[in-house]
Amino acid sequence: MSFREAEEYLLGLELFGIRLGLDRVHRLMTAMGMPQRRFASVHVVGSNGKSSTTRFIAAILQRHGLRTGSYTSPHLRSFQERIEVAEEPVPRKRFAAAVQGAAQAAAMVERTLDAGDRVTQFEALTAAAFQELAASQVDVAVIEAGLGGRYDATNVIGSRVQVLTGVGLEHTRWLGPTLVDIAEEKLAVVRDCGTLVSGALDPEVNAVAHRAAADHHATLVTAPSFGATPATRDLELRAAGAFQRTNFALAAAAAEAFLDRPLDPAAVRSAAAETGVPGRLEIVDRRPLTIHDGAHNPAGARALVAALGEVCEGRSPLVLVASVLDDKDVAGMLETLLPVAGRTVFTRCSNPRALSPGTLESLSKKLGGPPAETVAGPRAAVARAREIAGPEGAVLVTGSIYLIADLMRANVQSRASVL
Repeated sequence: MSFREAEEYLLGLELFGIRLGLDRVHRLMTAMGMPQRRFASVHVVGSNGKSSTTRFIAAILQRHGLRTGSYTSPHLRSFQERIEVAEEPVPRKRFAAAVQGAAQAAAMVERTLDAGDRVTQFEALTAAAFQELAASQVDVAVIEAGLGGRYDATNVIGSRVQVLTGVGLEHTRWLGPTLVDIAEEKLAVVRDCGTLVSGALDPEVNAVAHRAAADHHATLVTAPSFGATPATRDLELRAAGAFQRTNFALAAAAAEAFLDRPLDPAAVRSAAAETGVPGRLEIVDRRPLTIHDGAHNPAGARALVAALGEVCEGRSPLVLVASVLDDKDVAGMLETLLPVAGRTVFTRCSNPRALSPGTLESLSKKLGGPPAETVAGPRAAVARAREIAGPEGAVLVTGSIYLIADLMRANVQSRASVL
């Protein structure tokens, strides 16, 4: 496969959607020689902050002398971004070879499945990631779960450390209707005699975490707050926002749990100063100030709004550009976002699950939002928002990581991933 053929193969699997379950991925791993057993791993689950926390853990461990890999999702420009070794996306040639290996294994596996059952895109990509991480001889891979935990394709690793970033109401169709249900699904990744690291949790979620740790004879570690330990004291983070400081403190606790020794403050300082997180409170222009953030649920929106003061520099007006998928709590998000905006431009990202701009504008009016208009295309919407803001104003683009991806892709006409 060429790199383009590898991406086209993965895009072609979107037809089969999301199918939770571990049977297919276990068969894939068997067909590929169990690559996930050739490296140690840290498993990151949660509702928000998984990608940032994953990147931070990998960066800290890399600076402690380990060859690290990571697997995150979704991506902004290319599937290639999801698999990193030593904090760099794997080369295109190696990515294509890994996907080809996964495709060959998938063809073998599908001959053993019931009629109509197929390997999904996320399963094939996860298999390719594990194959490449093993081939790259990483010492440890930090793996972000895709959806939930119990039946997520990543849950075939024997992780030494499991990390819970937090739990919110999300994906209730698959994970259950309550915080407890969702927490139980995510914390099903806890391993016997492992170490579960979490930040501050809601009481009901905290009870689930304690129960999961006790059931597996695992150690439960609550991460100290940012600045509360020598390793995170007086740190300057490249990634802006209070929520990223929370994520970094969690990552430091997870890295320390993995190493089973105190962290080197110089290594932690280096990781903090050098690790960026694309699409998360990311400043992409300054005249007007233009910020991309992939917040996609009410908790993410609240964290974003709380962090705006750090980056907006008192700019006015603040023009919001938003697109939201139909399975999200759009009202909960807009209730948080609209009060900080002077004007709003609603648009529609390329994901077929995106709500129409007209629907968003109608809901905004019901919520008493600021003056709003609709612009169908994301790039045109941002251009309009920048016009409204003027050189001294600010533009905030948020609501879905798929909206950010639409703006980041170099080739506007290229087909975007929707899973």
